[in-house]
Amino acid sequence: MVVGDVTTAVSTLIVGAGPGGYVAAIRAAQLGQSVTMVVDGPLGGTCLNRGCIPLKALVSASRRFRQLNDESLQTMGIQTGTTSFDWGKMQAWKTGVVERLSGGVEKLLAGHKIEIVHGLGWFLNERELRVEGEYGSHRLAFEKCLLATGASPCELPGLPFGENVLSPQQALALSELPASINVVGDDYIALELASLYGNLGVATTLLTKGDKLLPEVEPAAMRLVQAGLRKLGVQVVTNAQWLKMAAGELVYEAGGQEKRLAGPVVVSGGIQPNTDKLNLKEAGVKTGRNGEITVNPAQVTNLPDILAVGDVTGQIALASVAYKQARVAAETLDGRKVAYDPQAVPIVVHTTPELAYTGLSAEAARLEGFEVVTGRFPLAANSRGLTLNSENGVALVVAEKGSGLLLGMTIVGLQAGDLIMEASLGIEMGATLTDLAEILHPHPGLGEMTLESVESAMGLAIHTL
Repeated sequence: MVVGDVTTAVSTLIVGAGPGGYVAAIRAAQLGQSVTMVVDGPLGGTCLNRGCIPLKALVSASRRFRQLNDESLQTMGIQTGTTSFDWGKMQAWKTGVVERLSGGVEKLLAGHKIEIVHGLGWFLNERELRVEGEYGSHRLAFEKCLLATGASPCELPGLPFGENVLSPQQALALSELPASINVVGDDYIALELASLYGNLGVATTLLTKGDKLLPEVEPAAMRLVQAGLRKLGVQVVTNAQWLKMAAGELVYEAGGQEKRLAGPVVVSGGIQPNTDKLNLKEAGVKTGRNGEITVNPAQVTNLPDILAVGDVTGQIALASVAYKQARVAAETLDGRKVAYDPQAVPIVVHTTPELAYTGLSAEAARLEGFEVVTGRFPLAANSRGLTLNSENGVALVVAEKGSGLLLGMTIVGLQAGDLIMEASLGIEMGATLTDLAEILHPHPGLGEMTLESVESAMGLAIHTL
């Protein structure tokens, strides 16, 4: 025990201040619990400060710039002069968005009277946590503890993070844009980063070791996404093998030939749960093969009074998942019988065009034993899409043959991330194709893509042959 170290008894202790941590803290406080948070870093965690929000802000700004230079505006009778962008001001705007949201989290926590202890925390035993921070050492004895410490970017073999190899978070904080850049990865973050740089005219190469980008997505949808990347000038290289750095260049093999690329490399190679500094063995908390904390549907670990939520549990790394798990965990702490058991997890990829999907693809549904029926409707046949001068998109629906039970949907095009929620709601509620077909959709509206894809699956298509 550190000299002068005093043990403080707390009721509900939450470690971490990302989407999982702060939402769990607020929900627990709403339920009347006395909450103490251990915070090592800015409020809002990686998602708000260095990841999701900064990336989406920059993608949105870059997309606006690209739209102003799109030749399709001339077909609408709009003439634009020479446009340019200021990367420094764009970064400053992004920072302003982050600070506004982070400040909002701070006010919410203060409003719910949540005590915050700043510093790095680790277990001394299954009932105590030590926190070392700017203001010295604290020893906290808790009744209940929730872990929401998130995860960190993974390096790839041959591409350790360094001067010319960047994590996605480092790439979003560049003070100057390079003339060329290379993105390695096949996940949604890699695609969004490539879209960001492509929108701004940076010579961008997107490389993946596999033969597909987002292999879980419907192939017809990915063809449109990849066409959009090509339109932005992004070169996509699949089956890129033995990637490594040599003399400041990215070296790889594709098609039996060695190739080299100049410019910084951004690696999006997945994440590693942040458990290495928690001293979990002293508490007796079990972890999985990759260091993730194993939990049951109520978010409880192998110890009944220690819970975990978000990326640290090794599940899909989405803030929406952490939000929901946090609510479940807080209510579990309150003694309620709840569980995290979503039927559909909507995923949005902010490419150009935008991609969103939920539930099962047709191939995944067949692998699970379903006999399926599918439907599709192109954005080019949607009246609202044409009035918005956009026709690069499609809605694809998957349902069980016979019952018509909705199994999944994929949407490419304008506002796909907002439109996908109708399908997610339908899957959660056990809706059928008929249920969705009976709903009136505003006309002209992008939501009619959902309606018409459903009618296509039912053999009742009106606006397509």
